[in-house]
Amino acid sequence: MLCAHLLLAFERLCLSFWLVSSNKNGPSTSANRALKAWHERGTIFVRFASGHEVSFPMKGNPRLESAAEEDVGRIEISPFGLHWPTLDEDLSFAGILEGRYGQR
Repeated sequence: MLCAHLLLAFERLCLSFWLVSSNKNGPSTSANRALKAWHERGTIFVRFASGHEVSFPMKGNPRLESAAEEDVGRIEISPFGLHWPTLDEDLSFAGILEGRYGQR
């Protein structure tokens, strides 16, 4: 189990480095642009134009975990992150990659 957590942390670190290093002239480029965001079984997924995918649990984020399925499914993608208009929730890609997808 520890190996799986370390592998996930390493993958997020690599993706984070890739997003930052390819993002010197603005919030996104065609390669690191998020194409799709969706949720399944308590997890939010984001797919980037490069083919990379990132996922994180809704658990720990009170607005997401207590919301209706319909509201969680209304995910808007911006160059900087994800937005749920009916929940008034915003998560930046930088924060997601750093493991900050809940509220503390």
